[in-house]
Amino acid sequence: MNNVRTVSDTKRTFYSLHTRPINTIYRRVVEELMVEMHLLSVNVDFSYNPIYALGVVTSFDRFMQGYQPERDKESIFNALSQAVEQDPQRYRQEAQRLQNLAKSLPARDLIAWLSQTNHSVGDADLQAQLQAIANNPNFKYSRLFAIGLFSLLELADPELVKDEKQRTEALKTIAAGLKLSEEKLNKDLELYLSNIDKMAQALIVMADMVSADRKKREQRKQQSSTPVAPPTANE
Repeated sequence: MNNVRTVSDTKRTFYSLHTRPINTIYRRVVEELMVEMHLLSVNVDFSYNPIYALGVVTSFDRFMQGYQPERDKESIFNALSQAVEQDPQRYRQEAQRLQNLAKSLPARDLIAWLSQTNHSVGDADLQAQLQAIANNPNFKYSRLFAIGLFSLLELADPELVKDEKQRTEALKTIAAGLKLSEEKLNKDLELYLSNIDKMAQALIVMADMVSADRKKREQRKQQSSTPVAPPTANE
């Protein structure tokens, strides 16, 4: 009988692959994503699919915006994927494939395709995977799958996802077609959008702190380099 990998095993693998320190504000993001991916990977009902892959890629890219040094982002993503025994290139390639598809479709066609009311959109492989999800009573839904669905809508029509009424209606249609819980889908995406706002605010605060610190250092440097006037003869 095989031993199921633990969260500690996954973290240990990650830090053996990416050995450079991770900036504090982003470490929590990386570790939370790592734990989420780990728990799914060891769940017997979980099966990898391109929409999940898009959710992973979108979540990582969105929350790692502004990371410095920029060159470390690829190493972190690769280590994250490999730590849960997945191929990072597969994630990237399948996410790109779905992104291209979403950008090429009107939102109504994308919604019809995702909700299984129009089978003529997309390629046969993706269509088969959507049907498998809809027909699987044990399909393991996840927050990352929800983010993948949201990303497709956002790419097809950015204005639609900004309009709460239209977004809710689209998600309701998709949830019904794929036999997902509409309540879970909306809750997860509300939390996702809230976290994006919080991260953006945190980055603004961090940028302000860095700027203020830089100004202080420059002022100290100027003060230390200002020549001191020699004493006058009367002193």
